[in-house]
Amino acid sequence: MNKETTTQHISHRFDEELAAAKGQLFEMGGIVETQVSNAIQALLELDSKLAKSVVKKDQIINSMEISIDEDCALILARRQPAASDLRLVLTIIKTTTDLERVGDEANKMAKQAINLAEEGMSPKGHIEIRHIGQRVTKMLRDSLDCLVRQDIQLALKVAQEDKAVDLEYGTAIRELVTYMMEDPRSISRVMNIMWSLRALERIGDHARNIAEHVIYLVQGDDVRHMGLEKMAEKVQQS
Repeated sequence: MNKETTTQHISHRFDEELAAAKGQLFEMGGIVETQVSNAIQALLELDSKLAKSVVKKDQIINSMEISIDEDCALILARRQPAASDLRLVLTIIKTTTDLERVGDEANKMAKQAINLAEEGMSPKGHIEIRHIGQRVTKMLRDSLDCLVRQDIQLALKVAQEDKAVDLEYGTAIRELVTYMMEDPRSISRVMNIMWSLRALERIGDHARNIAEHVIYLVQGDDVRHMGLEKMAEKVQQS
């Protein structure tokens, strides 16, 4: 085997390893999306059986995170990628971390659903769970779509949507606190809803993080901790 053939073989193996890591990441993303949807459904329907299945599957997500991290560590050690390939490996690692944390938040919601199934339906908060849940579920889906397509315009939209979710979350929490003050008997059940809303808000944050990783992947610009206006300027410059 001559030098050129060897180089081509190494390059081909590298491409295969990157493709395998991306494939695992997108598989993990699909599982996490389902976990979030099922956790929301379990909350709204007080379906403890569905909620328990979400809790049980959380370990699968944790195992996938470890596997992907190990594969990426081997790629970095063996191939020492540079430029865009290095950014891709780092993006996979960072996105995997965010997806694992989204899975943790789905797990928390599922446990709140189990509590509510035992205590009885909360008198308030279900409309907010449904509405904010729909928004963050779409954010998560869009963040993964923009990663697949390397679409920084969609990534920017995800970041902008996170701001709107934060505002809606703040309004919902204030209304629930007021309700608990008026009816102390509802505190335990409404607190379960509040913790669930907090989990949804955090899922929105992680979806934004993934969108920011996409901008870094495509442009090489680290837009973390950057305001939306400045982020939009960076995206428009591309």
